[in-house]
This record gives sequence, C-alpha cells and structure tokens, in this order.
Amino acid sequence: MLSSTAHALVPLLGRLTVTSETPGPVAPGSIVAANHTSLADPAVVLAALHRLGTRPVVLATAGLWRIPLLGTVLSSGGHVPVHRGTAHAATALDAAATALADGRVVLIYGEGGLPRRRDPHDGEPRPFRTGLARLAAATGAPVVPLGQYGARRLSSGSAAKQLAGLATAPLRRPALHVHLGAPLHLDGGIPTATERAHRAVTEAWRTARRHHPATAS
Repeated sequence: MLSSTAHALVPLLGRLTVTSETPGPVAPGSIVAANHTSLADPAVVLAALHRLGTRPVVLATAGLWRIPLLGTVLSSGGHVPVHRGTAHAATALDAAATALADGRVVLIYGEGGLPRRRDPHDGEPRPFRTGLARLAAATGAPVVPLGQYGARRLSSGSAAKQLAGLATAPLRRPALHVHLGAPLHLDGGIPTATERAHRAVTEAWRTARRHHPATAS
C-alpha cells in the first residue's frame, strides 16, 4: 500500500523520471541503498521503484510508527522500525535479514538520517553508518545503489517551509530524478564495505544529478 500510494501521489507533486543500469524490477533478495536528503525523498524513491515493478520493505525511523494511520500502514506492509540509539536498534537488521530470506527487497538509507541543512540544494551523500555493510555481510545479499536528486525542492528547511513546499508543489511541479546503479557485492571487512557502498551510492547520485533537467547540459 505504501508503494502504491507513493506511485499515485508523487506525480501530482513533481515530474519524476527514472533510469536504471539493470532493466526490470530489482532482483528478489536484494538491498537497495539510497541517499537521504529530505522528508519527501522516501516517497520519491518508492514511486520510482514501483515504476520498475519493485515494492520494497523499508527500514525507517521508529517514530513514524507513532503517527496515526501511517503507523498502521507501515506495520501492515511489513516495514521495519529502526530504534536509533537504543538497545533495540540491532533488531532492525535481524528483521531486514528475514525479509531478504523471504525474497523481499529491502530499502535502507546508509546515512542513517537527514542532513542538518535548511537550504533547498542537494548535496553528495554523507558518510554511511555500518548497518548496510553488516546486513550485506550477514545475508550475502547484493546491494543496488540508488541516487535521487530533486526531492529537496519538494520539502526542505524549517517545518513551516516544508509544509509550504509540499502545499505549493502541485503548482511548481519540480523535477525529480532517480537512478539505480548496477548491483554489487560488498566484499571485505565492514569499514571497507561501508566505504565501497558509499562510493557506489554517491556515483548513482551524481548520475541522477546529470540527468536532472536543472543540471543537465
């Protein structure tokens, strides 16, 4: 339901385009690693993946489960709450591993949170935390790097500006681009694998930026 809602909603807010180095849906049992820039980009990423025939399980901050209706939708879809900074944080990786074993695609944000910036401009992905590499090492799942560019034009800045951005988006219809890179296996130790995943997502982000109408030459 979450993916279907994003698929229906995002085209009303902006002009979404998608490119992928591998045709068709993401292979079952894969991890999609995306850059995280805005409260709006999960919807953009889900809409892009839905367009490719993929409906992932999402690892998201546990606070979202406390929002009426959204929490119910997240639970019914099998999405995974991440209790950051608590003793329960590691259980999210166990739940994600179970989803991968069941043939689901798992979407994870390697940065682990949003940037502390208020301007509407996109920046390169920040350093990754180790959760992505640990999940890949524990499961052997391939990682598909995903870069998205433009979501900060939908929502960024203070709470008031974010609400205003979403309210005016149907009139502005900002351009949004999502690019999926080729799958890779994260070999080596956790620090090496984490850095390799970060480089791959950064390259996917740069490709999305090149395809974005505001930056394309």
